[in-house]
Amino acid sequence: MSEVLYITEEGLQKLKDELEQLRTVERPLIARMLSDARAQGDLTENAEYAAAKEAQGMLESKIAKLEDIIARSRILDESRIDNSTVRILHKVKIRNKVNNSIMEYQLVPESEANLKLGKIAVTSPIAIGLIGKKVGEIVQIKVPSGIIPFEIISISV
Repeated sequence: MSEVLYITEEGLQKLKDELEQLRTVERPLIARMLSDARAQGDLTENAEYAAAKEAQGMLESKIAKLEDIIARSRILDESRIDNSTVRILHKVKIRNKVNNSIMEYQLVPESEANLKLGKIAVTSPIAIGLIGKKVGEIVQIKVPSGIIPFEIISISV
C-alpha cells in the first residue's frame, strides 16, 4: 500500500490546479507539436518529432505522478491540532541561543515547503528537532554548520 501524504487544503488545491493545467493546456500543445512534426514526412530522421515524443513522455510521467500524489493525499484539519507542543502546520518562533537571532517557521508537508515564505518541511532537521517540544524548551538541533541550541518562544496555528 502506498504511503499517505498529509497536506493542507491550499496545497492540495495547488496540485489540482497544476494537474488541470497539464491536462488542458500542455497535453493539447504537445499533441499539436506531434501532429505538425508528422506532417513533415519521414519520422525516422525527424528531430522535431523525436523531441515532441520525448516531451510527451515527460508530460505523461508528470501527470501520473501528480495523480498519484493527489490520490494519496489527506487534508490536515487545522482545528484539531494541539497547540501545546510543536506539530505539523504550527508556526514556531525560535531564538538561536548562539547569536540571539529570532526566526519564525511554519512546519508544512514536504510538498509545500518554501523557505522564502518561512515554510519548512516537517522532514527538515530543524522541524524534526522541534516536533513534540513545548514553549520555553531549549532544543539542540544538528544543522550543516554544527549543533545549535534553539529556544522555543511561541507556538501558534
